[in-house]
Amino acid sequence: MSFSKIEVEKMAHLARISFKSPDIPLYTHHLSNILDFVEQMNSVDTTGITPMAHPLDAQTRLRADIVSETNLCSHFQTIAPQVNAGLYLVPKVIE
Repeated sequence: MSFSKIEVEKMAHLARISFKSPDIPLYTHHLSNILDFVEQMNSVDTTGITPMAHPLDAQTRLRADIVSETNLCSHFQTIAPQVNAGLYLVPKVIE
């Protein structure tokens, strides 16, 4: 698939990308190559192949669920402008 100069300029505008006019043929060529590669990948027969979440059969290691930091909530609330029952009070924004 190949793009025209107008299509590349429109895509650049939609993506908010600016480039110089002499570079348009280069971008046109590169975008066409990318779409050709995608079409080539779409033509591969993948029947009978199960999708993978990850290319390696690796298990995620989980860390132990242990508290590693001290509770500093009361310290932070001492410097807050207004606190009530452990909650920060803020001015009403919506009426």
